[in-house]
Amino acid sequence: MTSPPTACRIELAGETVELLPERAVWWPAAGVLFVADLHLGKAATYRALGQPVPGGTTHENLARLDRLIVRLAPREIVFLGDFLHAAQARTASLLAAVEAWRGRHAALACTLVRGNHDSRAGDPPAALRFELFDEPHRIGPFAACHHPQRHPTQVVLAGHLHPACRLHGRGRDSLRMPCFVREDAQLILPAFGEFTGGWQVEAAPGRRFYVVGGDGVWALPGIG
Repeated sequence: MTSPPTACRIELAGETVELLPERAVWWPAAGVLFVADLHLGKAATYRALGQPVPGGTTHENLARLDRLIVRLAPREIVFLGDFLHAAQARTASLLAAVEAWRGRHAALACTLVRGNHDSRAGDPPAALRFELFDEPHRIGPFAACHHPQRHPTQVVLAGHLHPACRLHGRGRDSLRMPCFVREDAQLILPAFGEFTGGWQVEAAPGRRFYVVGGDGVWALPGIG
C-alpha cells in the first residue's frame, strides 16, 4: 500500500496553505490550487530544433494534474505563468491532449496569470475556457504573479525561477533538489512541469527553503 504524499503546512498572509510534493500550493480554505511553470510543449519545441530530448512530458504533466484534482477537488486552479512553452509547442497532438484534459474537468475554474513564455506562445485556445490576467492578479490576501516581486498590500505567489537548492552530505556528496522559497512577503514555487530545469537559489538571511523530495516536502533547517 502506497503512503499518501506528505505536504508541508505553513501560515501565509494569515491563511494556512500546503506546499505539496507535486510542486504546487494548496489553499484549502478557498479551494484554490496554485501551479507555476508547466511549460507544456517544451520538449517538443527542442525536438523541433533537432535536439534529442525525451517525449511524453506533456502527458505526464497532465496526469499529475489529474491526480491532484482527484485528490483535492479544487474549485479553481491558478496557473502562475508559462503554461505553454513556445509557439512551436502548439502542435495538434499537444492541443488535443490539453483539450481532453480540460474536458475531464469541465466544471473546474482555470485562471492563467501570463508569464514571459505566454507572451511568445500566445494565450491558451478559447476552447480551454481560461480566465486570463496580467500580473499581479489579486486573489484574497495573495497577489498571483509569474515574476517574483514585491506588492504593497498582498503576499506574492510567483514562479519563473524554477528554484532549487543544494543539500550537502559527507565529503563531496551533494544533491540538488527543487524547492519552495519563502522570503519577505513572497513565496516562489518550483516548476511543476517536467523537463524544466532549475536555478539554484543561494542561502541568505531571512530566506527559507522547503525542499521537495519523493513524496514529501520539508523545511530545511539552519537556513534563513
